[in-house]
Amino acid sequence: MRYDFREKAVEGGLAALALLSLAVLAGIVFYLFREGLPVFASTGFLDFVFGTDWYPVGDQPDFEIGSLIAGSLAVTFLASLFAVPLGLMTAAYLSEVAANTTRRIIKPFIELLAALPSVVIGFIGMVLVAPWLQNTLGIATGLNLFNAALMLAFMAVPTICSIAEDALHAVPRSLKDASLALGATPWETLKNVTFPYALSGVGTAVMLGMSRALGETMVVLMVAGGAAIVPESIFDPIRPMPASIAAEMAEAPFGSPHYHALFATGIALFVMTFIFNAIAFRLAQKYKTPAV
Repeated sequence: MRYDFREKAVEGGLAALALLSLAVLAGIVFYLFREGLPVFASTGFLDFVFGTDWYPVGDQPDFEIGSLIAGSLAVTFLASLFAVPLGLMTAAYLSEVAANTTRRIIKPFIELLAALPSVVIGFIGMVLVAPWLQNTLGIATGLNLFNAALMLAFMAVPTICSIAEDALHAVPRSLKDASLALGATPWETLKNVTFPYALSGVGTAVMLGMSRALGETMVVLMVAGGAAIVPESIFDPIRPMPASIAAEMAEAPFGSPHYHALFATGIALFVMTFIFNAIAFRLAQKYKTPAV
């Protein structure tokens, strides 16, 4: 009887904590939409999303986040071009090539990089990478899209590598041995057996890495350049959505159109991040492989 009571108490406590977490999340989303939607009373939805004039201060302010969205997507895409191949190749090396001793040394180090504070990475990009880019390439400023993408890639690689390596390492050894026994090379086994079997975890790793880059604030605030324009070159300064929210929220008067516009920008960022995570979840379910 006493054991049943304790079990029910634990189950009830866990259920209460789960409901509390859901309630907090729902409250955050509700507050975000409540404070963001009023901006559409003065700015049309299409103008707000697709317009490129972001001038939040002045006699006639413009609240159009198209340039901010373009900057966020551009830096996420470019960072992914760097991070995805590097992360997946590192994961493949650790899982299929490296000795167990090497794996036990390198894997924790990579996971430790994921815990490196973003302000430290942003500081490196600002004081080391930016001057080097400016002096080496002869460009106007080293605080630009390319610099931000490099720093975000550095942040995304540990996430992609760690999750993808776990997925590759979980592939049953019997499948790999069967492929090798049939005459396939280690590369052919990796390409035709290991990666397809682990596609669910690998796809999730890629999408979560991109989501990390999309939502990062401090790095892009420090090294992206802060110009609310649609980039025409990888060396143009940009102002992604997280950077704009972080830089302007403190100076926006409470309840002003600028204040509501920043919350609406947060809604756009929330929706985009939700889409990335939903795709990751869908990939995990669609390509989920049965246990062998």
